[in-house]
Parts: sequence; structure tokens; C-alpha cells
Amino acid sequence: MQSQDVAQRSAASPGPVVDVEQAEAALVEHYPRLVRLAYLVLPPSLGRNRRVLTAHALTQRALPRGRRTATLIPAQATGRDGDLGYALVRLQVVRTALEAGVPLRRAAWPKRSQLPPLLPQVWGLRLFPRSGGADELALDQRLSALSAAARAAYVLRGLERLPESDVRKVLTAAGVDDPGAALKEAGGVEAKDALLLSPEFDPCSLHARPTDLMRRRQHMKAALAAGVAAAVCGALLALPSGGWGPDGAAAPPYAQNPAAEAALDPGRLTRIAPTAWRSSARTDFSVWPARGNLAGDTALLRRALAVWARPGESVQVSATPGTPSGAPAGPPQLLYAGDVDQARVVLFYDGLRIARYAEPRDGTGGAALDFARVDGATGAEAEALVLDRADGNVRYLTAPWVTKAAERDLLKPTAGPTPLTLSADGVSTPLAGPAPTGSCTSWNVMEVTDTSGPHLLTDLGELIPAHLTSGPPAAPHEAAGPAALRNWAPFACSLAAVRSEGVRSVNAWQYAQQPLPDASGQAAWVCTRADTWRGDGTRVLAQFHTPGGPYGAVAAKAQNSPACGPRDPHVLAGVLWKSGTGDWYLLAAGSKDTASISTTGGVSGSARGALLAVRTKQGDQAGLEGTLTDGRTVSGLR
Repeated sequence: MQSQDVAQRSAASPGPVVDVEQAEAALVEHYPRLVRLAYLVLPPSLGRNRRVLTAHALTQRALPRGRRTATLIPAQATGRDGDLGYALVRLQVVRTALEAGVPLRRAAWPKRSQLPPLLPQVWGLRLFPRSGGADELALDQRLSALSAAARAAYVLRGLERLPESDVRKVLTAAGVDDPGAALKEAGGVEAKDALLLSPEFDPCSLHARPTDLMRRRQHMKAALAAGVAAAVCGALLALPSGGWGPDGAAAPPYAQNPAAEAALDPGRLTRIAPTAWRSSARTDFSVWPARGNLAGDTALLRRALAVWARPGESVQVSATPGTPSGAPAGPPQLLYAGDVDQARVVLFYDGLRIARYAEPRDGTGGAALDFARVDGATGAEAEALVLDRADGNVRYLTAPWVTKAAERDLLKPTAGPTPLTLSADGVSTPLAGPAPTGSCTSWNVMEVTDTSGPHLLTDLGELIPAHLTSGPPAAPHEAAGPAALRNWAPFACSLAAVRSEGVRSVNAWQYAQQPLPDASGQAAWVCTRADTWRGDGTRVLAQFHTPGGPYGAVAAKAQNSPACGPRDPHVLAGVLWKSGTGDWYLLAAGSKDTASISTTGGVSGSARGALLAVRTKQGDQAGLEGTLTDGRTVSGLR
């Protein structure tokens, strides 16, 4: 059970003890931000490739070794949204990043953080973040001139938004001898907090380039010769007298395959007629027509198909989790080929996947190939594809049956939509993307309208925007109505936790309302469930929202759980809450068919019905058990 009001605790109170599971959950949820923090604190002299790998290694090793961590000082416990687990792993990341910058000495045994990381490792490639502009370059140069402690002070103050007093305490806990001097040195660099969120300093969004090819070839030749000799000798000794053995009905190696050749022929691409969707009973990608001003450019289509079949080393390839990236089994369907901003973009559909090929207008260097699963997509799930992202904006290709599109900010449910223009080919004008990682002052979504009404789609960093719904799991409805928009507003920022996870749809269900013990109003309990295209990897969050609060707080979470879904439309979760009078309570709520709730662990209490409120103390840990009206038991999400 996680305390959601840690920020209100007294600075004189002893620090709490954090479970390793709580620290792990915080590390997974805030991993991109923690890696960015490590990357900024690490010395630039490491080089961009090693700096990226070291940042990931330090963050992945930030979990405590035992089941329970040491007591935290109050400054350390100031985490994101009061998350103690985040405060703990952030401190460990800062500490090890500072250690990594200490020069090796002959008389002292090196610490693990001072050595090149064992994991992660990427062979044959150099990884580095995207290049920024002149402002980012200037800031990086200024930070490189600072001491490690001053860099940490600057980043904690600018990226984490900690007050100076808390920065001092975190630096002290991380082993800095003179935090005051570090803060003074950091104060000499102009505060440019927005630049710290730039892609220039994002070690989770990377470019890849080959290492020294000539040197690598020389080393590989000797290793390859020895490996081949050993493999041949070992295989001949292990096989029976028949040698390598027959391949059955397989053709000889390197034989030409008619189906594979047909898949690379732009003349055999499937092209759907522009009006086919009007008479079809289907509303999916199979009835999208071929559109775009370059749909007849044979050379472009040939290049796109060839790269799909065998992408070269310079091609940036990405795929949503669970999506195969191999060549098509036969001629795919052409959805779009055209000029989009500064690129030429081609979209294909092979019945299982969307493949997006993009190349610059002035050549083929820096081409990209992206894949996303769309099997079973229909209706709102097949109404838009991402064509391009540039300067924080997203441009979509919409289905031919979409009549209009608009932009909405989920954090402003009462604000009207801003219309987007659709071209004759269904290409939208640029839409401001959701809030970048680390900030959430807005969350922009696209509202598309067809003959059945409006639907909300949100960009989660993939080719297919996720479909947003609201209501009970057994009968969710579109999230575009006024009530659903109000329901989604406090929880929109939690969508950042499922970026790049292959999410198909996200449903928000308000399953309970609970009167607060100090009579300050009613709190809302909302369960958000993100389902994926591949089936597994679902993410369930139980969130708690007090009256007047701008955001909901994550009370519990689960991975690959049927809870809050159509197969198991039940949920039970609890939270430690501090009242306006300073009293602490364990509040818990289950779905409406919950007959009783009881606690386990350090808190004793029970209640009939779906709501529980028990007076407790700060830092207490408890579990929840519920009984449904049909006699079955449910456990609380953790």
C-alpha cells in the first residue's frame, strides 16, 4: 500500500521504510526520466555512446538489494507525486552517477559505477540521442564545464523542480561533501529548465550508427575462421554417417521464391478502389484506398518494399512489442505514398501489420521503417494512422469514412474542440502531440467523427493511436461525451505510463465514490485499463482523486491482470490518506458487487459493503481482501 500524501508529512518525522516492490514500480513507471537524470549528471567526457549505456545501467541497478530498504531522510522522500519509491531510486541514480565521474586511482579498488557497464551492451553499433539545436549544444557545453556535484544540483533543481533546501539534502545523502558550493557553482549557469526535456538529452530515444567497420572486420575475420572450423568439426562428429541430413521438400539454399519475389514487385501491390468502402460491410484497413501524390511512383514503392524485405544497417527499424518485422508473405496493400513535410512516406498493410517507410526528400540516407500490429482492428481502431511527427506535432492519415477531425485537450474537459483540416487524401493538419515525458500541463488527443459519432484517439508514440473509452468494462462507451471527458480529465497524465507498449485501447471506469472521513467531500475511485494488440502486457491502474485536485493519484497497479476488464469486471484498491486535520486513514473501495472488505498486515479493520475507512498511522503497510456478493474473494491491487 503506497502513501499518496507523503509531501504533507512533517520534516521532523523519521523517514519511512520502502518495499523493494514499491521502488521497482516507481523505476518502471519513471524509467525514461531517471535515465535522463543519470545521463545529464554523468560526465560528457565518457562519450555519448558510453554515456547512454552507463545511464541505462545505473538506472537498472538502482533497486535496493534486500526486500526492504534503509530509512529515508525527509528530503529524499520528496518524490514525484509523493512517491517514496521514486525518491529512493532517484537518490541511488544520483549517487552512482556521481561515483561514475570519479577518476580511477591505483591505490583504490574501483567501484562498479566507474567501470564500463556489463549490461546493457549493443554490439556493432554506436548509440546516441538526437541532435538538438544551438541552445541545447550551448547548455551541454556549460554543463560539461561544471563539476559532477554542480551538474547534479543543476539537474535536480531544473529537471526535478526541487527547492534549494531539498537539493542540499539529496546531495548530502548522495555523498557530496559541500552541497552549498555545488549549488553556487550551478547557479552560474542560466536556468533553462525546458531545454533539459529536449531530445538532445533523452537517452531513451536514440540514433544508431556503425562502429569502426575496418577495425571490426579485421577482428571478426580471425574469430569467424576459428568459429567456423570448430562448428564444422563438432557438427560432423555429432551427426550420423548421412552427413548434414536432408531438408525434406525444401528447395536448395538461395533458391528463388515466387511469393517472395511477388512481394517486392510494386506492380503487384494490392490497391483498393476509392469507393470500395462505401459498399463494404467492413470498417477496417482492408477497405482503405491507395492515396497520396506519390502512389504511382514505382521507384519509391520499389525502394520501400526492398527495405521492408532487407533493411540495411543505416535504416532505423522499430516495431511495437509483439510485432514481427520480417518481410511480407506476399504483395501487401498500399494505403498511402506521398510527400509529408520534409519526407516521403509510404504506408503498407499486410493483414496483420502496418508498415511505414519514410525517407528524406533529398535522398535515402536516414530512412526509417516502423511496424505495428493491427490484427482485428475495426471501427475507431482503424480510423487513423500516424504519418509523421515533427517539432512535437503529429500528422495523421484518416480513414475515408472520417467526416471531420478536431484537437482536444483532455485536461480541459469543458473546452471545445479545435477543428483540424483534412485534405482530399485524408491527411490532417498538424496536431500538437501529448505532453512530453516529465511534464503534463496538457494532453492533446484527436477527435474523429464518422457516421456513428465522435471517437477519441491519443498518440502513444506508435503508428496506431490508442482508442479511449469510458464506462464499465462489460459495456464501455466512447470517451467523447461531456461526462466521459470530465471522468478522464484527472487521469489523462497516467497515459504516459503506457507509451510505446503497443496499446490498443484504454478504458477509464469510475467504479466507486467515497465520502472522505473529514467531511471535505467525496473522492472518486477510477480504474484505467490499457489493453494491447498482442493480448498480454495489459496495464491496470487504480487511481484515487480527491475533490478539487487537478490530478488523480495512482493507488495500485497490476500487469497482465484480468481485473477491471470484461473477463473480470471487479477491482479493489486502497490508499493511505491524510485528512485536513492531520489524521491518517486507510481508505479502500471495491466495485459495486463487493459485499465486504477486510485488511491484513499492519492495519486491522473491516467493513460491510464496497467502502472501507480505517484510522491508521503514517507509513503503515496493509493488504486488502474482499468478498463479492456471489461469495468469491478478490485481493486488492498492489
